[in-house]
Amino acid sequence: MDDGKPTGPKAKWWSRPTPGHTTTSAPESAAAAVDAPVEDARAAHTPARPEPVAPAQPMAPEPVTPAQPAPPEPITPEPVAQAQAPAAPAPTPAAPAPVPAVQAAAPAPAVKPLHAPDEYSTPPYGGPGPWAPAPPVQRPVPTPAHGTPVPPVPAPFAATNGADVPTGPAPTQGPVPAQVPVPAQAPVPGPAFTPPPQPPRSTQWLQYDPWGGYRQPLTQPGQPLGSDGARGKNRRGSLLVGALLLALVAGGIGGGIGAYVERNGGLTTVELPQTAKNSGGRAPDSVAGIAASALPSVVTLHVSGTTESGTGTGFVLDNEGHILTNNHVVAPAGSSGDITVTFSGGETASAEVVGKDSGYDLAVVKVKGVSGLKPLPLGNSDNVQVGDPVVAIGAPFDLSNTVTSGIISAKDRPITAGGEKGDGSDISYVDALQTDAPINPGNSGGPLVDTDAHVIGINSAIRAADSGTTTEGGQAGSIGLGFAIPINQGKRVAEELINTGKATHPVIGVTLDMKYTGDGAKVGTKGAEGKPTVTPGGPGAKAGIKPGDIITEVDGQRVHSGEELIVKIRAHRPGDRLDLGLTRGGKDLSMTLTLGSATGT
Repeated sequence: MDDGKPTGPKAKWWSRPTPGHTTTSAPESAAAAVDAPVEDARAAHTPARPEPVAPAQPMAPEPVTPAQPAPPEPITPEPVAQAQAPAAPAPTPAAPAPVPAVQAAAPAPAVKPLHAPDEYSTPPYGGPGPWAPAPPVQRPVPTPAHGTPVPPVPAPFAATNGADVPTGPAPTQGPVPAQVPVPAQAPVPGPAFTPPPQPPRSTQWLQYDPWGGYRQPLTQPGQPLGSDGARGKNRRGSLLVGALLLALVAGGIGGGIGAYVERNGGLTTVELPQTAKNSGGRAPDSVAGIAASALPSVVTLHVSGTTESGTGTGFVLDNEGHILTNNHVVAPAGSSGDITVTFSGGETASAEVVGKDSGYDLAVVKVKGVSGLKPLPLGNSDNVQVGDPVVAIGAPFDLSNTVTSGIISAKDRPITAGGEKGDGSDISYVDALQTDAPINPGNSGGPLVDTDAHVIGINSAIRAADSGTTTEGGQAGSIGLGFAIPINQGKRVAEELINTGKATHPVIGVTLDMKYTGDGAKVGTKGAEGKPTVTPGGPGAKAGIKPGDIITEVDGQRVHSGEELIVKIRAHRPGDRLDLGLTRGGKDLSMTLTLGSATGT
């Protein structure tokens, strides 16, 4: 279709007249201006033919208030010759000029139309011309010449076939062709048409849309802002977009704050509540108080020899540097090994063996060149009762200054340890204190202290569920069965070792049958290498013991095996008197003997 800007002769179209309607008159000239509205041509009923109409020169109208619109009417023009004027360049803006008046032209003879009437009054498509309604323009009068109300045009633009063209004076680049006069059309006879009332239209810009309704604007006037119409929807859309933008901004700010908190640990420094530091004092009978008192007197021993090495524990006996420990702790050193003592504060010193005894599993070593030693007080193991709280201190698995606690589980528990040599010379017999304080390899030789931080035992052995070994070949850990040599026995042996380098054992002067499986300790009937089982002139011979007798009691305590009898005897000193109970040939006998003495190894 044409775009509304004619560039040459247009094809002629014939309009389709509609009975009962009048036609509008075309403007005649643009020379004169009007000050009043032009009356509707429908007032006359005399038919007339339309004459060729020249397009009106675009003018810059003055804004006025639109009047009540008149109903659109179909145009029934006759063939009209259009005077085509060359297109002028875009004018420059100028002051608005008055709209020219429209005058009637001479009537033309009636011609028969080529087409049947169109009951829908559809205008033909094409560029603006006499066969179609002219583009709407703003008139300075309430009612336009052809009865169609138009809204004001926003300056500096005016409408030319739906396109916005700046208004103003014509360019001065060439002569403007004269306007061709167009005769006015006479009204078609018929009844007068009364237009229906039309709602007031807004003053917004209206455009010609050939596909829309007849003389309807391309964009319909909308409802005011804030209503439920399209503008209300636009407002809600704007609110939705604003809310979305606000959410995005808030999310970005929140993400930035979260990243800052993650990198810096928070917007502020976190300070957790904490109890103020106290003086560190503890009750003397608490585990902490006992440990604080006893630890300075406990040492760790590192022993190395030609074939083996080991770690154990000991404690200081006096200011001269004597330290008590187990025999099996220092045994790897042999006669030429090294022994290093490490004190609780980390100081170290070399030590040498003063004396040792395998039967009691005790040894004494001495450090040199060390001052300020703190001896650990010795208690009395005879005062210990089952259930008394105790603390064990040592270096299990070479972890120095380890403290564990428990209770006395049992007393006078006969145990034997050692026996690796096979001849029994390294077996120790101990009437031990049993405790559930955890004791592990490395605790050996360490002190078992009471609530007064006094030594009541020397930790020496443990009982393991797997018979004391692990799959790696080492000794197993504690299962709550630990044994300590009573300090009363340890004190006597330690004094002898310090004074003489050897310890004495109490004996009864008999040889026991260790293969006997019955209840009690049986005196052997045949000694080794033909020697008698009862030593002539010994304590047993003097008390009246004979080969084959079964000793069942010592000082009123039941004896179930030969080991138990040895343990009970070694729990005493040489020269002590014992009351024995025995069975001979099915008869029960009792006797008293005085213990003799033998030098240990």
